[in-house]
Amino acid sequence: MKEGPTLVIAEKPSTAKSIARALAAISGNAPRAVKGRGLIYYELIVNGRLHIVSPAVGHLYGIHQKGSGWSYPVFDVEWKPSWEIDKSSQFTRPYLENFMSLGRQCTSFISATDYDREGSVIAYNILKFACGTEKARRMKFSTLTTPDLVRSYNDAGELDYGQIQAGLARHILDWYWGINITRALTLAMKPHSRGFGILSSGRVQGPTLKLLADREREISSFVPEKFWTILLLCRHEGLEFVARSDPERIWDEAQAEEIYQKCLGQPAYVTRAETKVVTLYPPPPFDLTSLQTEAYRHFGFTPARTMNIAQALYEEALISYPRTSSQKLPPTIGYERIVSQISNQARYSGLCGRLLADGRLKPRQGAKSDPAHPAIYPTGARPGRLRIDQDKLYDLICRRFLASFARPAKRESTDVVLTAAGFPFRASGRRTLEANWIEFYGPYAKFEDVILPHLQEGEQVEVLDVKKEGKETEPPGRYSQASIIKEMERRSLGTKATRALIVQTLYDRGYVRGRSIEVTELGMSVVDTLSRYCPGVLSESLTAKLEKEMEAIEEGKAPMENLVEEARSSLTEILQKFKEREEAIGRELAEASLQAKAKANEVGPCPKCGGTLKFITSRRTGKRFIGCSGYSKGCSFSAPVPQSGRLNVTQAKCKGCGQPLISVLRAGKRPWRFCFNLECPLRNATKGNRSE
Repeated sequence: MKEGPTLVIAEKPSTAKSIARALAAISGNAPRAVKGRGLIYYELIVNGRLHIVSPAVGHLYGIHQKGSGWSYPVFDVEWKPSWEIDKSSQFTRPYLENFMSLGRQCTSFISATDYDREGSVIAYNILKFACGTEKARRMKFSTLTTPDLVRSYNDAGELDYGQIQAGLARHILDWYWGINITRALTLAMKPHSRGFGILSSGRVQGPTLKLLADREREISSFVPEKFWTILLLCRHEGLEFVARSDPERIWDEAQAEEIYQKCLGQPAYVTRAETKVVTLYPPPPFDLTSLQTEAYRHFGFTPARTMNIAQALYEEALISYPRTSSQKLPPTIGYERIVSQISNQARYSGLCGRLLADGRLKPRQGAKSDPAHPAIYPTGARPGRLRIDQDKLYDLICRRFLASFARPAKRESTDVVLTAAGFPFRASGRRTLEANWIEFYGPYAKFEDVILPHLQEGEQVEVLDVKKEGKETEPPGRYSQASIIKEMERRSLGTKATRALIVQTLYDRGYVRGRSIEVTELGMSVVDTLSRYCPGVLSESLTAKLEKEMEAIEEGKAPMENLVEEARSSLTEILQKFKEREEAIGRELAEASLQAKAKANEVGPCPKCGGTLKFITSRRTGKRFIGCSGYSKGCSFSAPVPQSGRLNVTQAKCKGCGQPLISVLRAGKRPWRFCFNLECPLRNATKGNRSE
């Protein structure tokens, strides 16, 4: 058989272009862009053979039920083109048809999708269903720089079948759970609901929601306890400082009052003073979870937004592949080359110069590793014009990378024990002696300096004032989107690539709300009902066990079929118990859904009549607005709202009129808040009191 062209499968149009340019560096001839079927692919001769680099647009195939019907359980599934499953995926059709056409012409194939489970599945399905083969070479790369892609092409080996099998298993398991549990919940609720609605859950979604609901219960059941703290405002050698009672929390008010009264007008004496130097090692380079956590802490970026920004930086060849669990940087990435290239950017030139002059380029390695990719690092390529949010994340990644090479910082820690009227007090001081990596990390390394005077045992200290402060213990804080993802990772719920999407799904379903994640009435009802009647749906241990078994498949230690059969058996048992209690589950969920919808439409008290303001959609015009429940009694209050986007009532109050601010969420756009009150005194001054 005559050898035909080589088909190179890329994951996206932008990566196809980068791969074609890299192959051109081998061949010495520029790739030819071919337009067809609404897309662009590339042709060029490499090593005497025609190569065709063609892009996908993510997954071109998806799992679908064989046959028809909307019952459960259902396990008979097949892979079908995405555009046949979902009308919104019609844009994938020309890409798939292009692969089918090229597959008939080509006799050898290369998978050049992202080197992870999802990328492996994307390429494998194209090979199997569109090109009629399961044999190909595999390019493995962590950056889209030309040198990395050239090396990946030259070193391409066999397909990573363990990664493929693990990815296929994940899709099947997620489909089994998502479709079956969603159908079970919806069909149970349907006979009891006035309007047909859909409730959903999933293999990871359910346990994550339960985790959040458990925290919500901790908060609601928390009983605060009062305690008191005595403070001494002291001065020594002209320097003022504060000493706190030891122990700081005094639970008996009478005891606190006694200490307070006896310390009034009394001096304090130093009974112990210890100073030591503490070495602070630099942080390791970022894995995805730590990047999402830091981006949330410093910029307020949600994990999903951070992932999207990082993906864009990766596709511009500015950073390495972001979906990694590793905190390690191998020497093979070329430490000196990258630092030298980063030094060409003015804002990093001084820092890079110091590292290069130091002569010891050795990064601080973290504990976590990833068999597919190293930690996230800048490639050294100079950025072009970046959006503000992209520049922020790029700066964070660059500084973290550089800081990991810097020398440890040294901080001085001082601990002083004072005695006043026979009672002990404690003061602590901290200051930086040698900044080193702290300076490299810049604004992202936040350490507070508390300077104490030089104190020696036996010295008398002047007490300027004595204060008694009464406080209450506080409930545990709610999770943020960053902290829940970190907790999901700790509990082996989901993967680095899916956790942010799962959290976003909980918001989209109306199960949670707010920046500090609060579980809604509907979310709590779903968890309460399922915990009572069918706890297997929310099983954290089962989900974590399945994740571990998928890792074993990826490592080649277990076959995919065993896991799929085990999952099918476990889910069958769960659904059988569900069906036995379907009537009770449906009745409770329908009532909860009805109450949640009514609650979600409530805005607050009417400023005119004291009635309840609600989001209302006009039957005549279809437009939505805020109106009052007292309309039938003559109240005419109303206010306009945006006609697109999801509206939520926030806990924040307008500073001008005290009404709750309304948030507007639109897909792909930054959320914003506004005051709806047309009579708000701040409205004109702030152009609607919008808070971007």
